[in-house]
Amino acid sequence: MRVLVVNAGSSSLKLALLDERDVVVDARELRVPRARVDPQELAGALRSPLRQADAVGHRIVHGGTRYQHAVKIDAGVRGELERLVDLAPLHQPKSLAALDLVSELLPVAPAVACFDTAFHSTLAPAASTYALPARWLERWGLRRFGFHGLSHSWVARRAAQMAGGDPAALRVVSCHLGAGASLCAIDGGRSIDTTMGFTPLEGLVMATRSGSVDPGMLLWLQEHAGVATAELAEALEHESGLLALSGSSDMREVTSRASSGELQATLALEVYVHRLCAAIAAMTAALGGLDVLAFTGGVGEHSPHVRAMSSTGLGFLGVRVDEDLNRAAEGDTEIGTADAAVRVFVIAAREDLEIARQTRAALSA
Repeated sequence: MRVLVVNAGSSSLKLALLDERDVVVDARELRVPRARVDPQELAGALRSPLRQADAVGHRIVHGGTRYQHAVKIDAGVRGELERLVDLAPLHQPKSLAALDLVSELLPVAPAVACFDTAFHSTLAPAASTYALPARWLERWGLRRFGFHGLSHSWVARRAAQMAGGDPAALRVVSCHLGAGASLCAIDGGRSIDTTMGFTPLEGLVMATRSGSVDPGMLLWLQEHAGVATAELAEALEHESGLLALSGSSDMREVTSRASSGELQATLALEVYVHRLCAAIAAMTAALGGLDVLAFTGGVGEHSPHVRAMSSTGLGFLGVRVDEDLNRAAEGDTEIGTADAAVRVFVIAAREDLEIARQTRAALSA
């Protein structure tokens, strides 16, 4: 089965056709700022070999509590996904726009929704529950959902292959570090904790997102500084993170400027790594120990500086990185020292493989 993978990210729409052996036959990337998919541009991209797809797998950010596995899309499923827009207003509309356009252009190919939240459906109540009034939790379904599940799911499977041990006994902290960033504590291939919560804003410092901040401070800004809800949302999503601290959302620029001694960039990098190390330690505590630390995503794969700084701060957990291996890392590779208690991997993000796998599984069920 040839699967067209449609991956709507923060600022791009990635299209890739994978053949029966999961070889990428063709791939295109379209820029889609602020969730606006250009129908003509998409139609042009699908005039390529991408049209040869037997099925289409769509990355859908939010599946709520209902969808814990990939599902074939019909009118009923499409309606349910629309009702989940309020839970992911910045991501879900883009995914649904791409879904509708691709379905119109390729009406014969069955479409499957693959959810970023589904991998975290295994979270225990202790990890998924907010300490909020029960009437709120029940009325609005408030809970920690977690995101980047397709990426973390791939890391879980690939880390087990690279480690060569029993996957059921492997404790992995997966670090998806890109424009958006999250960690996942994976025990025997199952997510048991993660850093993102009800929305993708919770957790780590990101490119333009704040990550976790004191909710009391946000209330103060509304009540005493007169900051409107819309302004808060815009600032937390698009004007915070690395961009706010350094003036740039690009980690390559931030690390370059920090290496030159620029104080603003240095602070940004130190805040980023400080939060990252603290969160990795928290994920390790949830696991009761650590066997593999895996870096993936744009920053995770391509920033040896961030990996080195993080590893230095995690020496107490048994993490040690070989400088030469870290500097030369490309693709799936091991960068930890031979005598370290924890193995450290760099794993190329392959959400396309995970989406293709889940698509085939959903259609063959």
